[in-house]
Amino acid sequence: MLALAIFVVTLTLVIWQPRGLGIGTSALAGAAVALAAGVVNLADVAVVWDIVWDATFTFVALIIISLILDEAGFFAWAALHVARWGGGSGRRLFPLVIVLGAVIAAFFANDGAALLLTPIVMAILLRLQFSPAAALAFIIATGFVADTTSLPLIISNLVNIVTANFFEVSFNRYALVMVPVNVISLAATLLVLWLMFRRDLPERYDLERLEAPAQAVRDPLVFRSAFPLLAVLLVAFFVTAPLGIPVAVVTGLAALVLASIAGRWWRGGGSTVISMRRVVRDAPWQIVLFSVGMYLVVYGLGNAWLTADASAVLTWLGQQGQLVATLGTGTLAALLASVMNNMPSTLVGALAIDQAQVSEATRELMIYANVIGNDLGPKFTPIGSLATLLWLHVLASKGTRISWGQYMKVGLVLTPPVLFSALIGLWWWLPLTQG
Repeated sequence: MLALAIFVVTLTLVIWQPRGLGIGTSALAGAAVALAAGVVNLADVAVVWDIVWDATFTFVALIIISLILDEAGFFAWAALHVARWGGGSGRRLFPLVIVLGAVIAAFFANDGAALLLTPIVMAILLRLQFSPAAALAFIIATGFVADTTSLPLIISNLVNIVTANFFEVSFNRYALVMVPVNVISLAATLLVLWLMFRRDLPERYDLERLEAPAQAVRDPLVFRSAFPLLAVLLVAFFVTAPLGIPVAVVTGLAALVLASIAGRWWRGGGSTVISMRRVVRDAPWQIVLFSVGMYLVVYGLGNAWLTADASAVLTWLGQQGQLVATLGTGTLAALLASVMNNMPSTLVGALAIDQAQVSEATRELMIYANVIGNDLGPKFTPIGSLATLLWLHVLASKGTRISWGQYMKVGLVLTPPVLFSALIGLWWWLPLTQG
């Protein structure tokens, strides 16, 4: 009960953030209390750090890359191109924005998609003078797709990185399994969003209201460097995977290269368009503290009773056949993520799967089902993922507030069919990759 009480209080502070208290500060305080109370010990700290360090620093590096590219106008340029590809048709623009969100989530993580795409889309909607109902449809779509299409690569979500490291899944193997599953999730996302919002979409919009995409580019050198850098980065992930090089090392080197270009370090850091000081300041350093602190709190909860109980449930599911095991694991992970937040629930699921008495084939299905549940399940509630909390914060800063009731009314309708489709896709596809 002590471990549970510490977790509940810590999670409440993380969500509430009283007087601007950082999420990392709250999580670290909870970890300190758990350590002082004997719920966890110093050896557990080393175990947790070994689990989360790669994911944490990969995420920080990706966000730094994203912030630099955003400052250079890269994402605004892409969004303006998409708006023009819409050809003045609101019903054509809607799926294009969703696909753009999926691409950004794949390469810059779900948090990057929520942080970067949302304000750009809102600015375009304002310029196009969309109705409030139409604007809400696009806003919901950008927030929803950030998580539902964060499956394809290890770097697409912190959940993916933690899971891959915990179970020693290579970048190549993960992509082989999850890229097709992500395509299924994207198709389901497009379908459910279209069915819900199709009547609110405008028939036409005026292309003349949009600036030329080239006008959005603020730093041409960084902009031109982005395309080869991202291509090399993607290839490097696959090349270095068999060598056992951590994803954080590859991503960190890419961030340093882009930072050197943006800061013009080779010429003494003279006058530049992009302020690297601001980029570094705005990087999510609180995530580093959150990753260690919150995982440590959850690790203590797992030591107390949660891991053993969850493992027993998964063992039973594994005895019911692979379809039930896949759907059951994914659904349980989704529900746990929606009330606990997907970061701690990922660790709970991983520890439980590790202890479950199931066959190797079923175990692998459960590993990926846990990822799907923790990537998609957070869309049930506003507290499910950091990306959703970040998205709501960005909206509030732009004067748009979405209540918990409004959010859950949409999330409870949209999430189940996408989650079910992705899990069924996994159950069908994974055995085909094992030959």
